Amino acid sequence: MNALVGTDHANPPRRPWARELTSFTLPLLPLGLFAVAVLGAASAAAAQPPAESESPLPPMVATPPGEPAPPSDAAPAPDATPDVVLPQPSGTAAEHFRRASELARGGDHAGALADFEAALVLAPDNLRYGAEYRQSVIAVAAYDRSLAFFAKLVELHPTASNLWLNYGYAYVDKIPVAGAITQVILANTALGHFSRSLELKESWLGLYTRGNSYLYWPKIFGRTPLGLADLEKAVAMARQLPARSYHALAWASLGDGQWRQGDAAKAHAVWQEGLQIFPGDERLTVREGKQGEELDAFLEAHFATDSRVGTDLRELWAAGWREACDCDPEAR
Repeated sequence: MNALVGTDHANPPRRPWARELTSFTLPLLPLGLFAVAVLGAASAAAAQPPAESESPLPPMVATPPGEPAPPSDAAPAPDATPDVVLPQPSGTAAEHFRRASELARGGDHAGALADFEAALVLAPDNLRYGAEYRQSVIAVAAYDRSLAFFAKLVELHPTASNLWLNYGYAYVDKIPVAGAITQVILANTALGHFSRSLELKESWLGLYTRGNSYLYWPKIFGRTPLGLADLEKAVAMARQLPARSYHALAWASLGDGQWRQGDAAKAHAVWQEGLQIFPGDERLTVREGKQGEELDAFLEAHFATDSRVGTDLRELWAAGWREACDCDPEAR
């Protein structure tokens, strides 16, 4: 089904990592790991000097004695990109995007990359160009190429908020094929990039993306309240906008966060409110229809780390992009 983020069935992960955010395709993005994976990674890192790309991260907040310190989600400086040479466009951004899209639809994802990149050189803040580029990247596992390319673009365009979102999604895209320690770092770096995007321009999409991402971190790291704060803002923003199908995700995730906090009654109240605005929405209906152990099992499975997170954002273009990000998919 169409959505902003969901499971990529055409490109299954090489190892379990993340689960689709919803029953259809909208990152946006589970980023947390099981506590055992995080703590195990921390223990392994302490036992031997980490690789340069997997250096320890400073704690985000003061940590009580005996508890693990959560990694910081402050946006790091753009990666050094001395060897990245950006393509020289030979036409307009729209022409390059159209050519790349045709190649991708025909299955030539490798051939599409250069034209997608040329389109983004001309229109770096175009969210749709970046999202479609990343789908071809996933298809050919060109993750390092994508990360280096986006790093160079943000170096040149540090105030492009949608570019920072795509850069964060690019880190999420790589998570399923990374090792345990690297997965933690990729997830945390993505959060930093989402935060940078929100600093530049607050949007429903940015708030939903970061808020939902926080919920996937183990509760011991104390990030659920941060997720709830973002999701409450996303819900408040959606109330002031023309209703779009994907807005229901904010209510679904806000209820999930309340469940994470141990308040199932409040979770149901949130889902019920969402259903008054989005009657029949499958994501809300399924949650509201479960109680007790059945709800626990459903949401525990939802937060499991066993499938790739899709980041295509296509529901935005189908349902109305302006209410999500004011990010014109045809911007030049």
